[in-house]
Amino acid sequence: MDIRARMDQLVEELDRHNRLYYEQNAPVISDWEYDVLFRELEGLEAEHPELARADSPTRRVGGAPIAELVPFVHEIPMLSLQNGFKREEPDTDPWIDLRDFEDRVRRVLGGDAPATIAYVVEPKLDGLAMECVYEDRRFVRGGTRGDGVVGEDVTHNLRTIASIPKELPPSAPARLSIRGEVLFDLPGFERMNAAREAAGERRFENPRNSAAGTMRQLDPRSAAGRPLHFYAHSAGGLPLRLASHHELLTRAAEWGFKVNPLNRLCNGIEEVIAAVADLERLRVDLPYEIDGAVVKVDSLALQDALGFVTRSPRWAIAFKYPPPTARTRLDSVLFSVGRTGAVTPVANLAPVRVGGVTVRNATLHNEHQMTRVLGLRQGDLVEIRRAGDVIPEVLRAVDEPGRDARPLVTYPEACPQCGAHLVREPNPDDPDKVLIRCPDKLACPAQARGAIRHFASRHAMDIEHVGEKIVDQLVTHGLVRRPSDLYGLTKEALVGLERMGDLSARNLLAAIEASKARPLDKALMALGIPMVGESTARDLGRHFGSIDAIMAASIEELTGVYGVGENVATSVRAFFDEPGNVEEIQRLREKGVQFPATARVVNGTTFAGKTFVLTGTLPTLSRDAAKAKIEASGGKVTGSVSKKTDYVVVGADAGTKLEKAVELGVKTLDETALLALLEGAS
Repeated sequence: MDIRARMDQLVEELDRHNRLYYEQNAPVISDWEYDVLFRELEGLEAEHPELARADSPTRRVGGAPIAELVPFVHEIPMLSLQNGFKREEPDTDPWIDLRDFEDRVRRVLGGDAPATIAYVVEPKLDGLAMECVYEDRRFVRGGTRGDGVVGEDVTHNLRTIASIPKELPPSAPARLSIRGEVLFDLPGFERMNAAREAAGERRFENPRNSAAGTMRQLDPRSAAGRPLHFYAHSAGGLPLRLASHHELLTRAAEWGFKVNPLNRLCNGIEEVIAAVADLERLRVDLPYEIDGAVVKVDSLALQDALGFVTRSPRWAIAFKYPPPTARTRLDSVLFSVGRTGAVTPVANLAPVRVGGVTVRNATLHNEHQMTRVLGLRQGDLVEIRRAGDVIPEVLRAVDEPGRDARPLVTYPEACPQCGAHLVREPNPDDPDKVLIRCPDKLACPAQARGAIRHFASRHAMDIEHVGEKIVDQLVTHGLVRRPSDLYGLTKEALVGLERMGDLSARNLLAAIEASKARPLDKALMALGIPMVGESTARDLGRHFGSIDAIMAASIEELTGVYGVGENVATSVRAFFDEPGNVEEIQRLREKGVQFPATARVVNGTTFAGKTFVLTGTLPTLSRDAAKAKIEASGGKVTGSVSKKTDYVVVGADAGTKLEKAVELGVKTLDETALLALLEGAS
């Protein structure tokens, strides 16, 4: 893969993980794995700055606000921190990233650097970043970090947290912005889960994601009943003169904020390393989750002198620890069948606590990992790790007496769901591995459930009321086997299902009927074409304009679509070459699914290749609506302003993006001008 292609791949992959983490609270990789990808992209951009993209995740923070909450605009951008890692390679200083951090600080300060630099070391709390604003010493509003400039206003939920003062003492400034982390303490989290289980409710699995989900609830009663805490760690601008960050934390505690008692003032980098090592040792016994330590230059004058890079301050670093591990016993290996028929091994474990969560299952990835890399045997003692809300993985089997006498774990010959003989296919990405799958799409209930859940999901046909439980019942009772069967359901058939009354059946049928007119890109996404996600489905729809044109396109024509490489084109062509897929599309059409044609957007149209940036709150359009209109006209929306940006769309409370646009001479538009431009383009 060439360098440009790898950088594009990393940008797209990191964007996807940002959306999953910040907006959907459903990450699929660990923080550690994310940071490895992020650092690879940073390294490539440093070596090849001419190839760096303006919309690179290295130049922005977090995710966009969700639509249901009012935007919260940060008067001063709420940036993220540069990352460092504890190194585990042989013959490598584990603290090299901290020493490099001080070297960078001294290099920027030059002759102004003191002989010994003072730092503050703080636990890196694994919660949700938050800002609380006070006017006349009263708490008036608060919001999430969001993309660093605009977050989500969650004042109604913050008011329910006891550790957030609602009124400040006379010693505090009249106007103040305090930033910190909202999180669950682990004992409180366990008590809450015990109460939920006793009430017949589902347990929350992960404290961080549960805190994020709670803060985004529209009803503050949800937050009021949960053991949330707020730890202050910084200010969004100070109306009073202080000398140091340590002094700010002391003052914040005096004003009534909870400040972490483990914060430590250190003189020099060796004291910093000792403090960071102490926090790592304490980590497993803390009543809350941390995933590292934050190191900040203490002097506010030095912080000002050091300044910022694009997305983070030069005077601070987030030093990450390796993901926590634990040992437990392998009870058995289960084999999961996905919607494409792929059979994946999952370790069933004796319950063990790791990373603040009780783990019972862990991924084994594939046959190669399970048999050749791990060499798993029945009843093995295994070491697992977990970070964030990721399904834990087995790192290794522990050698112990008698292990060699136990039988090896092997793949089944038949599908565990339908009994079909499993087939083994070459893996195009790795010749040493094979893909093991069930070939019987229609007879396999696991594939049917997966395909229908995907078809009805929010990013595809968005069929309300078709959740996991309903899909399970529909497949179990033989009412659906393929997505087209949804459009043949009747009220009489549905009312026989568990907890499905007359009204529920009518609502479900109405939602299914409404989905028939979904846009072409959504319908394409719903088909489940391998390697085709939302953006590729949208690009295909715009380029070809109709489902028939896409179905007839050659590989050469498919690779002519912006962003579609040879592997994706081959996958699309193979999908439409399979008779069963063509027959399913015909069945969908016969039952009223429209696959509506869309206006083609090809190279040479007005907005093709034009880049837009949105900033501030528009009078009538949400960000998603504005983005959709721009993209429908062939434009591209990115998150940061550069010389390559064509237009910056400006709303109320525009932040640093507007300043950057003015500085670079980029054209700016208000909503009226944008709509006029879009109308002219169409």
